Amino acid sequence: MIPLSEMMSKVRGKCPLVHFITNYVTVNDCANMCICCGGSPVMTDAAKDVEPMVGLASALVLNIGTLNDRTIESMLIAGKEANRRDVPVILDPVGVGATPYRTETAERILKEVKVSVIKGNHGEISVLAGLGGEVRGVDSVSGAEDIAVAVKSLAQQTGTIVAATGPVDYVSDGKTTVVLKNGSKFMATVSGTGCMVSGVVGAYVGANGVSVDSVAAGISAVNIASEIAVSDGKVFGPGSFRTKLFDAVYNLKGEDADRLLRRE
Repeated sequence: MIPLSEMMSKVRGKCPLVHFITNYVTVNDCANMCICCGGSPVMTDAAKDVEPMVGLASALVLNIGTLNDRTIESMLIAGKEANRRDVPVILDPVGVGATPYRTETAERILKEVKVSVIKGNHGEISVLAGLGGEVRGVDSVSGAEDIAVAVKSLAQQTGTIVAATGPVDYVSDGKTTVVLKNGSKFMATVSGTGCMVSGVVGAYVGANGVSVDSVAAGISAVNIASEIAVSDGKVFGPGSFRTKLFDAVYNLKGEDADRLLRRE
């Protein structure tokens, strides 16, 4: 296993450009979180703009949180260009399973674009794996009894790295599955923390290459920071937590990340 501190150092040293086509609810927070972790975000979804922008990027993040036909086409154009240029593609299938439109869109992207990483919550990953799961709106209500089975199965079906985030996080390439146990309960109180994590995963993959380790590192960096954010007892609700989370990601030290990491 590559130390988290080493991968964090590469992100901050390379400042990888992460191209987001994401939802309008969390777009600003995704951009700022990417900056805080050491990346450089660009948020553009115009069909005429995405091809040249992907050519400059180290990773492409596709997030289906607020779908419309225009941005779906832009995602497909950008994804195919990323494939041509060997730029890793991260898919966040927000709310898949809640409506036919979301499910069909996620399936279409997976069919037409070679995705490198699928990162969703427990319910979304369980739905895509065909193992059940329930999604209400964009939130996971329940998932397969064994999320480890779901991530491994979906990774084998798609040939991607799959991550399921929740109270406990799982990352698998279909052969190796790691369990990540860092995080704060406040992560579930702020809209878009999962979207932010996907962007950080994009930065870590862009700087370190696509692997179980790099995906797990991006998730862990945010979750460890969430623990640090609440450690002084001065988080009183979602508002104060959100601000302190950005600060904690920005100020996270490599030695602290390695010391606090809980990975199995």
